[in-house]
Amino acid sequence: MEFYGEKTLWSFMDEERKNINLPRRLSFGNHDPDSHFASARTSTSASATSFPQCSVSPETPWTLSPPRTSPSPSLLYHCLASLHRHEGNIFSITVSKDFIFTGSESSRIHAWKQPDCADVGYIKANAAEVRAMLAHGKFLFTTHGDCKIRVWDVSLTENFRPKKITTIPQRSSFFLYPRKNTHQHKDYISCIAYNHAENLLYTGSRDKTVKAWKVSDRKCVDSFVAHEGHVNSIVINQEDGCVFTCSSDGTVKIWRRVFGESSHILTMTLKFQLSPVNALALSSSLSGCFLYSGSSDGLINFWEKEKMSGRFNHGGFLQGHHFSVLCLVAIGDLVLSGSEDATIRVWRREEGNTFHSCLAVMDGHHRPVRCLAASLETEDPVIELLVYSASLDQTFKVWRVKVYPTEKVNLDNSSANEQQSEITECQMSPVLSPSWAWTPDGQNAQSINIING
Repeated sequence: MEFYGEKTLWSFMDEERKNINLPRRLSFGNHDPDSHFASARTSTSASATSFPQCSVSPETPWTLSPPRTSPSPSLLYHCLASLHRHEGNIFSITVSKDFIFTGSESSRIHAWKQPDCADVGYIKANAAEVRAMLAHGKFLFTTHGDCKIRVWDVSLTENFRPKKITTIPQRSSFFLYPRKNTHQHKDYISCIAYNHAENLLYTGSRDKTVKAWKVSDRKCVDSFVAHEGHVNSIVINQEDGCVFTCSSDGTVKIWRRVFGESSHILTMTLKFQLSPVNALALSSSLSGCFLYSGSSDGLINFWEKEKMSGRFNHGGFLQGHHFSVLCLVAIGDLVLSGSEDATIRVWRREEGNTFHSCLAVMDGHHRPVRCLAASLETEDPVIELLVYSASLDQTFKVWRVKVYPTEKVNLDNSSANEQQSEITECQMSPVLSPSWAWTPDGQNAQSINIING
């Protein structure tokens, strides 16, 4: 997806404001960079009704949304920390067991310790613009402005000493003809996914193609033109190996690898929206398999997989964002969406049906939310998440989200007291002070480990 420049974006939003009935709390004003959005608190799905507006209490950093008649909320969230670096926009976030990695317009890949988010260092690559990243096991896959993939070993967690394993595709020998590598993407790689069972790395690019790489052999095993526009996102169903891609041409496509071969065939095209599709997320659990797509019209369409036929049927859409949905994350029955309207929404799919409700509208960024990642801390009975977001305001934020069970509308006194103590505790110390926080003198905290690659 092409992003508007700052001046173009704000003039576009001013024009759209006249055509959209937004609440007065969403102020565009003079675009003061020190002010931030206070987003609308109304959300609907295809079968849902609108929620009333929710006011944010100034007495606590915890925000409740949507409001309920019960004094106990279904979701609490809090921004733990925020980082701003003068290294350009952050394009990608990925989470491993031990680290959170961020990639930006610079050639540095920053690493933060899980779960305390302490700065442990950065990797210095030979090419800038880290557009897409993926962490799997001890490996970190990164894509760069030179249209190549770099593979890092990040298994040494004590002193953070990553090691570059290889660059894909490898440079051809000086004496071989032709010198140019025919397997390399012709434009930057916008998305990346990994098939665990087959050890295949998939990359999607602005050149409209998808390539499958055998990492162990360091070579491309298949390449095909997937869309008529830029390939914006790619996800893998680890259960059956199906590949899902979306594009600026407004389509979502499902590909399957030919049995016993490396080639891929198109099995289904999902087109329920006219706008460019920017993001995909796949939710697979015992309750079913759901595919979500975020598009430039602000909608999140979803499809449910039939258990017998394996066909994906359109189940509806989630409506709430005012501008383009740029990123999606699915964890169990929860879906998180980041948008050009500078907000993050948390949706929950009701058990036993396809009804979705918006539990929260998290606002704190000043510009479009470009990428999201999340890690699950606990899930029984309260789901606790750490959510990581990056925006075109060049900030990286860490959020803690707690989702309470749907059947637990009225908590007993002990639970209510425990919840109140959590809020009081966060009120006393609302922001963590990790080593990577922005320092008072305006200088960045120094990274301690550097490796070139």
